[in-house]
Amino acid sequence: MKSADNTDGDIPEKIQLNIAIVGGGNSCRAFLELLQAAPFPNFGINIVGVCDINPEAEGFVLAKRKGICTTNDFRDLFCLENLDCIIELTNRRDVLLELVKVRPKHVGVVDNNIGRLFRSFFPMNQWLRSMEHQVTVQKMSSDFLIQQSDAAIAVLNTDFTIAEANEAYLKMVKQAKEDVLGGYCYEIYYGLSAPCSSSRPTLKCPMLETLKTGKTAHVIHEFPKSKDEPTYCDIVTHPLRNQNGEIFRIIEIWRDITDEISLRWEEKTKELKADLNKMVQEDRMVSLGKLSASCVHEINNPIQGLLTFTDLMQEILAEGYPTEENLEKFRHFLSLMSTELERCGNIVSGLLSFSRETQLEYKHLNFNDVLDAVLTLTRHKMELQNIRLDTDLSRNIIMVKGDANRLQQTLLNLIFNAIEAMPEGGQLGILTKVNEAEKNFQIQIQDTGQGIPEEDLDHIYDPFFTTKEEGQGTGLGLSIVYGVTKNHGGKISIKSAVGKGTVFTLTFPTL
Repeated sequence: MKSADNTDGDIPEKIQLNIAIVGGGNSCRAFLELLQAAPFPNFGINIVGVCDINPEAEGFVLAKRKGICTTNDFRDLFCLENLDCIIELTNRRDVLLELVKVRPKHVGVVDNNIGRLFRSFFPMNQWLRSMEHQVTVQKMSSDFLIQQSDAAIAVLNTDFTIAEANEAYLKMVKQAKEDVLGGYCYEIYYGLSAPCSSSRPTLKCPMLETLKTGKTAHVIHEFPKSKDEPTYCDIVTHPLRNQNGEIFRIIEIWRDITDEISLRWEEKTKELKADLNKMVQEDRMVSLGKLSASCVHEINNPIQGLLTFTDLMQEILAEGYPTEENLEKFRHFLSLMSTELERCGNIVSGLLSFSRETQLEYKHLNFNDVLDAVLTLTRHKMELQNIRLDTDLSRNIIMVKGDANRLQQTLLNLIFNAIEAMPEGGQLGILTKVNEAEKNFQIQIQDTGQGIPEEDLDHIYDPFFTTKEEGQGTGLGLSIVYGVTKNHGGKISIKSAVGKGTVFTLTFPTL
């Protein structure tokens, strides 16, 4: 046996024991497993060797797998370096006597009484585990409630009923314990009549995630604390399993992180605003490329017309002084050429204006003008892809406070998405309506395209999320739409069904 010296009042190191075992059966295996599961706090016990004449014995096989020296002759154990003692687990008196007879003087021998103890320990331990399992689970729940007393905690059954709750949870829901226990979690906190997955599909349920995966789940939910001040809660769920490994309860921990978020909100907002300006401009360049491809065709047609009229006029002049009839033709040709040149100029001006990088500037503007500019730039692209444009626009002047370029980019992204969702053609509907009572207006952009799968709806506003093939999109379009809409005090919603199309509805405040 070895122990470290204790000098100058220092805390002594662990006492180190090097032990060998004779008898590699189930008692040996139980001892090895015990040492691994619950090591002694003040002893460092090292099993350095195991002996058994049966190479298939349970403890012998486990020792060999762990890299412990194994042998079929116990005399080999005496050669092990720094061996302190041998535990005899064969329950054979002749083996014990032989060990005592031939052992080196510095090596102790523990008789088979300790062997019987270890042989009985393993089945007794199994029995205790079976009998005390439910008590252990309840203690786990209790420990959670105590250890996490600063958080709101509830223990939920798999049918969403509340089995236990701590004081913080009761304070959060503002109800008495007898009213909470047995109630449905979605009813107690949210006031819903059905699970969140049914009543609010966009509200991710961590409990369902834990039941599905068998692992801890984590979400952050936003709740309206007051009209202008939301509350943010961090929700974590942990599974509790029965003896068969099946989940029979869920521990749900709520923590109010509103203050933590508020401390970092201003800094993050500044970073996001700086990044948004860069992202919008990069996305505008992508949109500009799409516009240019269609506008080249639209400009080319009037240019060809201008060349044709020019050739005709030159041929007439080559015949001599134009007659009155020829002059009338000239006037007609010049009128058509003027109209075509004006159309080309408007297209080029629109492209130049769209490509120009500008600073974010909120000012009073007519939303109808923004929409007209976008439709002018995209109308020909719709025609090229056999898409019929149907508009139902409010005749009212819609005055808003905002940045024209940002709003223009938002509309372009939604229209481009709709066009790309209808590669074989279809119908694009744009509707605007004003609600004077609530001082806001809505614009709806509806397509008859492919639609968005339900599993993707929760991610469509995530930056760089895209269902398009590589090189077909940046994944920034809808995240920019979401950011610009929120920055203008607006709201955005979506309805979509695969194979039936998509409707985006944007609501903005009016002046």
